[in-house]
Order: sequence, then structure tokens, then C-alpha cells
Amino acid sequence: MVLLVTHFRKVPVVHVRHGLCAPQPIGRKKILFFRRAREDRAFREAQRAGHALLLQLQTKQSPDFPDPTAPARAAEESVVGDFLPPDLRVPSRQEVAGLMMRWVQPLVVDGEVRTCPGCGSYRDWIVLCLRDDSVWLRCRAGHEIKELGLDTAWYNRNSGPVDRFHPTLEEGLRHLGH
Repeated sequence: MVLLVTHFRKVPVVHVRHGLCAPQPIGRKKILFFRRAREDRAFREAQRAGHALLLQLQTKQSPDFPDPTAPARAAEESVVGDFLPPDLRVPSRQEVAGLMMRWVQPLVVDGEVRTCPGCGSYRDWIVLCLRDDSVWLRCRAGHEIKELGLDTAWYNRNSGPVDRFHPTLEEGLRHLGH
């Protein structure tokens, strides 16, 4: 005869090859079983008490606050069209013609240093990123070159935050020292 012992709900059950014997709790296992039942009962009681408190708090109305189901006429009257006044708003990306930054060091794109085809300078560029996502380079002499190796993502990675807005290109170039 072969005996196998398995545990189900912390009570050992003895299986006999030809049938199942009745559960046989053993000393300490029996104590653990009842302790578990006692803990489960205490947990369920705490859950019930918490649920009752939650229901009580949901039905109780605080005297300081108005009824949340009442129509809020004051909120509808105080709706403001825009958050900021027009003189404090920053123009969006679509409202500006482009962005510019100064690039003093030599500009290396795809492993080669970019030079101006008109004057041969290779440093002190103004990098312009226009609304159509094209990137242009402008040297000190005023020659402008469309750079196909650079894109808007490159410009966004290498430029800092916008510090000023200029109404014309010439004012922006003057601000950057060109």
C-alpha cells in the first residue's frame, strides 16, 4: 500500500491508493488552521466597518461646501475666454517665421566641417530653422546656404530655450551679433 500526504487548507489529508481517508488534523496544524480562520474573520469585520464608514461619509454633507449636484451658475458666469492677456502670450511655432541661434564653433555634419561656398568661412554661423522645417546656415558675410544634412530635430536638440522674439530678421541678426 502506498501513502501520499498532501496539504489542502493547512489540513493534511492522507491518500490511500484505493480511496481517500478522512482529514486528520495534527496538533500544531490544527492551531494554525483556527488562527487563520480567526484572522480571516477579523479582516472581514474590519472591511465591513470600513465600508460602513465610507457609506456614512458619502451621505454626510459638509456645511462649508455647496451641494455638488446643484447647478453652478457662478462658475458659468465667471468663465474666461483666454488664460493670459494678449500682451503676455508667447507666439506658437506656427505664428513665427522661424527660429535662429548662433553657432560659434566649426559646424560638423556627417563627419565633415561645413564651409561657406562664397567666402570659405567655417565658423561663427547663424543657424536658421524655418517654419517649413528647413535649416539654413548664414555666415558673417551674409551668405545663406540651405543645409540638407540638418533637420528640425537636430536644431531642437542643439538649441536652448527661446529668449527673445524679433519682428524682423535684421533685428534678430543684430541681437546675435551679425
